[in-house]
Amino acid sequence: LFLATLTYDSLRFEYEDFPETKEPVWILGRKYSVFTEKEEILLDVTSRLWFTYRKNFPAIGGTGPTSDTGWGCMLRCGQMIFAQALVCRHLGRDWRWIKGKKQMDNYFNVLNAFIDKKDSYYSIHQIAQMGVGEGKSIGQWYGPNTVAQVLKKLATFDTWSSLAVHIAMDNTVVMEEIRRLCQSSVLCSGAAACPALESDVLSNGCPEDVGLRERLGLWKPLVLLIPLRLGLTEINEAYIETLKHCFMMPQSLGVIGGKPNSAHYFIGYVGEELIYLDPHTTQPAVEPSDSGCLPDESFHCQHPPCRMSIAELDPSIAVGFFCNTEADFNDWCQQIKKLSLVRGALPMFELVERQPSHFSNPDVLNLTPDSSDADRLERFFDSEDEDFEILSL
Repeated sequence: LFLATLTYDSLRFEYEDFPETKEPVWILGRKYSVFTEKEEILLDVTSRLWFTYRKNFPAIGGTGPTSDTGWGCMLRCGQMIFAQALVCRHLGRDWRWIKGKKQMDNYFNVLNAFIDKKDSYYSIHQIAQMGVGEGKSIGQWYGPNTVAQVLKKLATFDTWSSLAVHIAMDNTVVMEEIRRLCQSSVLCSGAAACPALESDVLSNGCPEDVGLRERLGLWKPLVLLIPLRLGLTEINEAYIETLKHCFMMPQSLGVIGGKPNSAHYFIGYVGEELIYLDPHTTQPAVEPSDSGCLPDESFHCQHPPCRMSIAELDPSIAVGFFCNTEADFNDWCQQIKKLSLVRGALPMFELVERQPSHFSNPDVLNLTPDSSDADRLERFFDSEDEDFEILSL
């Protein structure tokens, strides 16, 4: 916790000392060269929404904490991975934030969804209070799985983004379950939820006889979160190549993970080092100005990103992906299947077409906001020591 007040100024040197390596730098599915694209790397990193500890925000629950310093780091990492999904959904992966440049309304709509006040969709207030239903008291540290479960529940209220959030438990992604989730929810939520007809859906090389659903783009954008345990106390090095490949996929939302009091949002890697945004710096809460404009500079890390050896990663993580269309999801499935053929790369999770018979009822996991199933679901949620199934060789 002594590091919690470390400012990013001390890291300026680290970026200038960014390894002069022929190894590519991968940031959320984009490949860069350190030699020719240093500015582009920095601009990509700066454009990610950066959420840190804050102080002097309205008390959580009216009487609770007014700061999350010391306990909110994993909640902030959850906000960052989800904000990246909203950026992809509403602004696109190519969007960039440039200091002083006027941004579009959708950008402020995304940012407002995370502001530290009780009525923002994904505020620290909402996450902390929703976590009470998962057995986490306000101010208690979360693991990656808990924050994923809470964000899934909160997303049901975000009709503007109209996301399908799926959390793949037991290290298994069931394709049939995801298709059902992304397709049925569009049909029952009416025309308002239908994404605008996007030309890339129509011109992505699909034959004419693909289902009407695909041609009309009737697919609720998917946020896929996969909580994993990649070893006992340290990461099993057999998973390192697979983990790196996750950052190379265009659907990548990055990875959240870390140890108690030092959760990080990992957005890429270079060589044997992960690149991450660190929430452990306390900033004052931001209030909209009189004109209603939101001062946004403190939500972008304008200093160099941190790096750490992949071998130091705590084995408890959650990997995230965003599939805007059904074609994106099909492409992701193909890439995951190919990944199983990479030499020396042990799969981190299994991809199956349908639910294996030994699984519990999948509908148990499809929580509605007013669900009272918390007790039945207890085994799915992590305790402080993250009771995931251990993946063995």
